[in-house]
Amino acid sequence: QVQLVESGGGIVQAGDSLRLSCAASGRTDRIYNMGWFRQAPGKERTIVARITRSSGSTSYTDSVKGRFTISRDNAKNTMYLQVNSLKPEDTAVYYCAVQVIGRNRYDYWGQGTQVTVSS
Repeated sequence: QVQLVESGGGIVQAGDSLRLSCAASGRTDRIYNMGWFRQAPGKERTIVARITRSSGSTSYTDSVKGRFTISRDNAKNTMYLQVNSLKPEDTAVYYCAVQVIGRNRYDYWGQGTQVTVSS
């Protein structure tokens, strides 16, 4: 089992920045892939960025490329999402999730952190 706790959301203005954090506990040694997702009101949850725990290889959805940066600190069992140049359309609940060895889907999720961007 892996437990995830997000933090760092808030209410900001367009153009502002935030750093979201996701602290993992439990069987963190079994994590091999980590990701940030978001869900806007009335919309489906979609992936924003992902990172592999070992190599740190990253990928992003097109709408956030150049503005968001995903990173991890394995010593602290923490993943981050630096979000810059925020836009109103970035307003959503942001979730972190992980995949563990032997599973090919994101099985463990945090509770979410709200990001609200005003114009």
